[in-house]
Amino acid sequence: MLFQFGPRSALLLPFVVPGAVVTLWLLGRAGRRGAAPNALLALLIALPTLSVSQWMLGYAGWFDSHDGYSTVMFYVPWQLNLLLGPGYYLYFRSLTNQEFRLGPRAWRHLLPGLAQVALFAGVALLDLGWRRGLRHEALPDFFGTKGAAATWRDALFEPLNWLGVALLVAYGLRMLADYRRYAHYLDDNFSDPERLRFAGLRQLLVLQALVLLLGLASTLLNYLFDLSYDAAWYIFAMRGLLIYGLIVVGIQANYAAATSPLRFGTPAPPADADTQALLRPTPTEQAIVAGLDAELALNPLPEKEIEAAIRAAYPPVALPPELLAWRAKLLALMDENQPWLEPELTLTELAQRLRTHPALLSKVINTGCGQNFSDFVNTYRVHEARRKLADPRFGHYSLVGVALESGFNSKSTFNRVFKKLLNQAPSEVVRPKS
Repeated sequence: MLFQFGPRSALLLPFVVPGAVVTLWLLGRAGRRGAAPNALLALLIALPTLSVSQWMLGYAGWFDSHDGYSTVMFYVPWQLNLLLGPGYYLYFRSLTNQEFRLGPRAWRHLLPGLAQVALFAGVALLDLGWRRGLRHEALPDFFGTKGAAATWRDALFEPLNWLGVALLVAYGLRMLADYRRYAHYLDDNFSDPERLRFAGLRQLLVLQALVLLLGLASTLLNYLFDLSYDAAWYIFAMRGLLIYGLIVVGIQANYAAATSPLRFGTPAPPADADTQALLRPTPTEQAIVAGLDAELALNPLPEKEIEAAIRAAYPPVALPPELLAWRAKLLALMDENQPWLEPELTLTELAQRLRTHPALLSKVINTGCGQNFSDFVNTYRVHEARRKLADPRFGHYSLVGVALESGFNSKSTFNRVFKKLLNQAPSEVVRPKS
């Protein structure tokens, strides 16, 4: 196989090989498990890998071989920018909803890119299959390696590139709007949503748009000033860096999404009337829990200092009687069972322990406690951490140790939440010596 090693071809090779290997690996996983995030991540990695491959092979001698290698350069769809915007959008949807499937409604987003692939396939059939293969006509262009149809197709190259930029911007804006709703969804359903925010994906989308725009700017400058191919090489080197970014961020995101019950965009199944009737507390139960709530608020036990502080932060509000009873049950469960010590606690899990519907529990927390689920649970964790920081018995604990013992999953989340709720960093707390 022809490959001439040189400074520019060899430097692009370390980008292409990992991109191709990871793409095939992800496609294999998608085929075995039917996981849409793996298939869509494979697509996103394959697109810049193909793009960089064109320039790597060109510098490796394929353009100048004037034989079948050169013909390949003209008939493979190396630049499929129409798939970028829809690809990122569908990938985001697949990450944030485990029920997402690549059905007809998803495929229609990919139609512009598939039409671009079909255009290349049609040109190859016309030039190589019909004219050269069946009619035995010589290819008239580029030393007999390129047909007329390919030359006509090249006239669409720039318009299709600009259309690709427009689609990337349009789908990027749509993702931004969905992401804002997704951030609220995380705060309402997960106690530690940081790893599910997929911040790296947003940064990669910005980098992708920048690389695409730089490529168009390079084309424009080349038209005005007749730049050399060496100047455009740097643009494709940047796409190589994008390949590594997609591999690292994408695999981490796929793992986080696969291990979390994400259902963004899917309405929660409503509780039927019979279930709600069974779950609704009786007047006797309401009186008992209300009495316990009032007694603890007036006479907090010494060993319940955290719970007393929490209850002081949640004064009684004007709620319907049934919701007020559920609020008291919720606070009693948090006091006694301390589920907030579980780092991955979710709204659905807490609702199951209370034997109620997640939508009802969310309303109780939002209305009865004035917080979203994440802040509600983290309030307990912060008060527990503050108690440990003030306790000489925990004086030998590091801040990370205190964070983990208080239900937090990472130091970064601990610092951010502690600062948010107490307006003070954990490192600023004066700790007694053990």
